[in-house]
Amino acid sequence: MSTSYAYYPGCSLHGASKEFDMSVKAVFGKLGIELDEMEDWICCGATPAHAVNPDLALALSARNLSIACSMHKDVAVPCAACFNRMKTTAKHLDEDAALRTKINAMADADYTGGVQVKHVLTILKEAGDEAISKAVTRKLEGLKVACYYGCLLLRPPKITQFDDPENPTIMESIVKLTGAEAVDWNFKTECCGATHSVPRTDIVLKLVNDILGDAKSHGAEALVVACPLCQINLDMRQAEVEKKYGVSYKMPILYFSQIVGLAMGATPAEVGLNKLVTPADALFSKVA
Repeated sequence: MSTSYAYYPGCSLHGASKEFDMSVKAVFGKLGIELDEMEDWICCGATPAHAVNPDLALALSARNLSIACSMHKDVAVPCAACFNRMKTTAKHLDEDAALRTKINAMADADYTGGVQVKHVLTILKEAGDEAISKAVTRKLEGLKVACYYGCLLLRPPKITQFDDPENPTIMESIVKLTGAEAVDWNFKTECCGATHSVPRTDIVLKLVNDILGDAKSHGAEALVVACPLCQINLDMRQAEVEKKYGVSYKMPILYFSQIVGLAMGATPAEVGLNKLVTPADALFSKVA
């Protein structure tokens, strides 16, 4: 396994989801995996660009893939939406030389093909259970979480090639190494509706309520996610959901890297625990 990757944080991790960036770097640092952030990376266009102009959407990610090419490194991507768009672009351009030439010209890029695009969950799994277990210094025993994958890591499976699209288990296997319990539940691959958050809030509130309700009914004290869109939607919509449906969740929505980082000895500040809308301090005080 490579121990050095071209790191593509994307817009979310430099903005609203800084805690994801912080915690991924904390975890990878503990494992000796180098994340070399691309210079002059640009927005990948997720999620609306491909619906407006497919060629432009490819050109945006082709520009970033070209930078990785120049670095002679594969790409590490935390954001599920960015991962999906970059995997899509790499597949199309690797399989169609004429399209690659066209898109390179549009993007003023020089993507020659062959760059692997990996979500950081995959890279963490490839580091191996033994390496992760050795880095864990504080077991999170007694903590019950529901691992939530959402849409963009898994679909379409021929492009994302991420775990089992019907029943992924990669996040559960990593969470278990921290000592926490990953509960068995029904909604881990259901859509949270994040891209409809503004135009169809009614639909989104129902989806969020369904997800949180099922997680709670199966004993989860928190949701563990791998997508900034899902995290923000599930975290920030809870108050509206509770008001509309007359329920109470108060369920922290954590990035998997925050859970792993804390188990590896990082402080709450180092993994951005204070940046969550739904507080998680009480949750971790019992396992500290």
